[in-house]
Order: sequence, then C-alpha cells, then structure tokens
Amino acid sequence: MGQGILLSSSDELDFMIHGVFQYNFFGHPVWITTTHICLLIVMLVIIGFAVAANITMKKATDVPGTFQNIVEMMVEMLDGMVKTSMGKSAAKFANYIGTIFIFILISNISGLFGLRPPTADYGVTFPLGVMTFILIHFNKFKHQKVSGVIKGLCDPWPIWAPINIIGDIAVPISLSLRLFANVLSGTVMMALVYGLLKWFALFWPAALHVYFDLFSGAIQTYVFCMLTMTYISDAIGEE
Repeated sequence: MGQGILLSSSDELDFMIHGVFQYNFFGHPVWITTTHICLLIVMLVIIGFAVAANITMKKATDVPGTFQNIVEMMVEMLDGMVKTSMGKSAAKFANYIGTIFIFILISNISGLFGLRPPTADYGVTFPLGVMTFILIHFNKFKHQKVSGVIKGLCDPWPIWAPINIIGDIAVPISLSLRLFANVLSGTVMMALVYGLLKWFALFWPAALHVYFDLFSGAIQTYVFCMLTMTYISDAIGEE
C-alpha cells in the first residue's frame, strides 16, 4: 500500500489496479484508484461526444457531414434495437437503454487505448444492475399494481413465493456479475500475456485485444441491454 498498489500477484504481473492518491474521509483512509481515473476519462469522452453531437444536430443540414452521419446512425441503431425488443414502450426507455449501452460499450473497449476497463470493477457493474432492478420493480408496481405483483410471486402456487422472491433479488446480481466477470477475465488474460511473455508479446497480442476488448466487450454490452429490456418488458406486461 505504500506504493499505492492495491492488487498484484507478483512483481512481474500488473493488473492495472493502482492507488493514485489517498485522502482521509472522517478519519478513514480512502484511495482514488485507476478505476476511478479510467471511469472519469470514459465519462469525459461520452460527455464531450454528447456536447459535440448536440451542437452538430442543432445545425443539421439536408446533406449531412461525416459526424452528423455517425450521430444519426447511432441514434437510429439504438432506437431500432429498443423498439424491436420493447415495442410500444420503446419511447419511454430509449434514452436509458441508449445511455447504458454507450457507457458500457466505451468502458469495455477502453482497454484498446491502454486503460483498465471500468467494468472490470464490480463497484461499477453492480450499480448498473441495481438501477435496472429499481426500474424493473418501479414499472412492475406501476403497471401490475400490488395485487398483480403478489399474484406473480405466487405463480404457479403460493408455495413457490420464496423461490420467486429469490429469483427477483438475484436479477441485479446476475446482471452485474455476468458483465463484470467477462470483462475482468479479459483484463486478467491480457495482464498474464504481457507479464509472463514480456518482450515476446510485441505485436500478436493485438489480436487478443480485438477479441477481449472489442468483440467480447460489444457482445456483453448487447447482452446486458437485451436482458434489461426483457426484464422491463415483462414487468410492464400487456396493458
């Protein structure tokens, strides 16, 4: 801890979890780690892109430029994905799904740029799962009412209620652990490659980065968002 290293299995391996600086919070030492720094960088990138997109779309032209084309393609793709999965409820949740999709995707692929993916930290993925959990149950009580929620817990028989409750509680845990474990495994694999092979790992690990950071990162982003939309749609039910 004197060097600010929070996790390291040996002097040769670096899992990129370092303490940047320390401060006291009500007498307790608290570390700002590389996860916080990488998370801040990702947020600044997203905010910068959003501001630039907002300015560009305010001055949108009939013959769009390159950046306007990119923004319009992203919006159409995200809106289409949400509409396909959620139907008439898509308009209410397009902004939320689009936001977490962009955040998770940028976080997952940040390893391509030398950062430690923030989603490789459970302290990042668990709040995402909790937000989805709150949104699911808010809509469940809003659309199904208390009687419908109780009826669902007792389906098919009242004796199944404890199991159904456990299943509901497990939703944020399963969502967050799935994303966290897949991203962390890729981070650990790349750390092992660079730490154990040293100068043998010059160019060919780029292919591994493409798989772990880009391909796997995009897949996990899509899975998280699809499961979120599925759970919310089930909570809303047929109005």
